[in-house]
Amino acid sequence: MTPYLEFNSVGKSFPGVRALNNITFQVKQGEVHGLVGENGAGKSTLLKILSGAHAPTEGSLSINGEQQDFKNTRSAIDAGVAIIYQELYLVPDMSVAENLLLGHMPLKRGFVDHKKMKKIAQDQLDFIMEDIDPSQKIKELSIAQRQMIEIAKALLQDSQIIAFDEPTSSLSDKETKRLFKIIKNLSAAGKSIIYVSHRMEEIFGICDRVTVFRDGEKVETFEDMTDVNHDVLVSRMVGRDIADVYSYRERPQGKCILKVTDMMGPQLKKPASFEVKEGEILGFFGLVGAGRTELMRLIYGIDRRETGEVEISGKVAKVTCPRDSIESGLVYCPEDRKFEGIVPVRSVDENINISSRRHYVKAGIFIDKKRETANTMKFIDSLDIKTPSKEQQVGNLSGGNQQKVILARWLSEEVQLLIMDEPTRGIDVGTKNEIYHLMYDLTEEKKGIICVSSDLPEVMGVSDRIIIMREGEIVASLNRDEFSEEKILSLALPVDDDKNRSKIND
Repeated sequence: MTPYLEFNSVGKSFPGVRALNNITFQVKQGEVHGLVGENGAGKSTLLKILSGAHAPTEGSLSINGEQQDFKNTRSAIDAGVAIIYQELYLVPDMSVAENLLLGHMPLKRGFVDHKKMKKIAQDQLDFIMEDIDPSQKIKELSIAQRQMIEIAKALLQDSQIIAFDEPTSSLSDKETKRLFKIIKNLSAAGKSIIYVSHRMEEIFGICDRVTVFRDGEKVETFEDMTDVNHDVLVSRMVGRDIADVYSYRERPQGKCILKVTDMMGPQLKKPASFEVKEGEILGFFGLVGAGRTELMRLIYGIDRRETGEVEISGKVAKVTCPRDSIESGLVYCPEDRKFEGIVPVRSVDENINISSRRHYVKAGIFIDKKRETANTMKFIDSLDIKTPSKEQQVGNLSGGNQQKVILARWLSEEVQLLIMDEPTRGIDVGTKNEIYHLMYDLTEEKKGIICVSSDLPEVMGVSDRIIIMREGEIVASLNRDEFSEEKILSLALPVDDDKNRSKIND
C-alpha cells in the first residue's frame, strides 16, 4: 500500500495554546490507520485541519501526492475528505432523508424531488444495514441511530479519505460489528481510513497501523499491530503506566440516601424501585433501549412520570422538574453532554456557575462575580480542568474536560447524589482514571452515585452493586462478589433471544 494522505510537519497554535507541533505521518491507500491519545492530545485539531475547518499554522498536508490548501470545509469535501465526528450535526426536526441529502438534494423542475431523495436515502440505509424509515424525523431516533445516520451521511459523499472520530461511543455491540464490516469493505475498496478511538480493543481489532499522540506531538507510529499490546499503547499515550484504570477502592456504606419507589413512565414496561446508600456507587447496565436513561430522566424530573416517588435522605422530594431535584441535592450528568450538559458557546466560568449563580446574588439582582470567579478557579485547580482561561468557550475543550466542567457545576451545589449517565463516553484512558478517582472521593464524603454505562468492564470496574435492565424493566440486582460478564450479559439479553445470546462469546 502506498501513502495516499501525508501530514508534513503540521503545527497549529491558538491564542495561549500550542495544539499541534511538527506532526508528520502517512495514511496508506486501503489502510485503516488508528489514531490514539488522551483528550487534548491534538487528535481533534488534526481532524479539523484535514476537514478544512482550521488552517495549519505551519506545515502542510498532501493527498495523492498533491499539496492541499483547504480554504474551508467545502474545499476538503471536494478533495474527497469526509469526517464523521463524535458530536452529531443533524437537524432534529428534519427527516432522515433530508438530513442525509442536506445541501445536495435532488431537484426536478427546480423543486426537491422527494421520491428520488427517499430512494437515495433508502439505498444508503440498506448499505449500512439500518432499519429506519427515511421519512422519520431525527428527533424520534435514539442516539445510536442518529450516530449511524451521521455515518451514512458521510459515506454518501463517496470520499476517498474517511476519518471516524469515536464512532462507536453510542453504538451497541451489534451496531459496532456492523460498522466494522462497513469499514473493512471501504478499506477493501481502496479508501484511506483514519480511526480515532479511546477503546483499545477496537484499535487492535480493526486497525492496520496506529499512531500515538501526546501533548500535541506524535509520539510513535506502530507499523505492525503484533508488535504492540494494550499496556504499551496506553503507556505511550499517557506517559506513565496505568495498571488498573478503574482503581476500585472499597468504602464504608451508610444509610439509604435515595429511595425510588414504583417509578413508571411511557418507555418503561414495569414500575421500577431501588435504593442507593451513602458511599455507594450503584451501576445500571442494559443493552441499548433497555430503559436506563429513560428511568433516570423520570427520577430527575426531565420527563413526566406516570407513578412513582423519590425519597432523598428519608424525605419525599416533590420533583416536577430538574430544578426541584437540584434543590433537593440530586443532580444529573447526561449521556449527551454536548447538547444536554453544557452550553458550548459560553465560557467555562459561566458553565460552572450556571446553576449555583442564585447563591451569588447581591441585593436580589446583582451577581457577585468575585465569588463566582473564586468558585471557578477552585474547581479548575482541584479537578485539573485543562483550559487556557476561565473565559474559554467550553465547547472548545476536550470531552474529558467538558465532563469535569459539568461535575464542577454540580459540586458547586449541596449535592447528595449524582446520576452519571455514560460518565466517560469519548474520554481518554488517563482522564477516565481521574473521573473514577473523583467518583470514589465523592462517595468517601458519604455522597451516592448512580453510574449508568453501556461499557460493561466500566460498570463492573467501578460499581459496588449493579442493577440490570432489560426491555424497560429492572430484572436483577447483583452485589460486587456476584459480578461476571457472562452472568450480566445473560440477564441483559432478551429471554428468548437465543441468536443474540450466542453472540456473547463471538
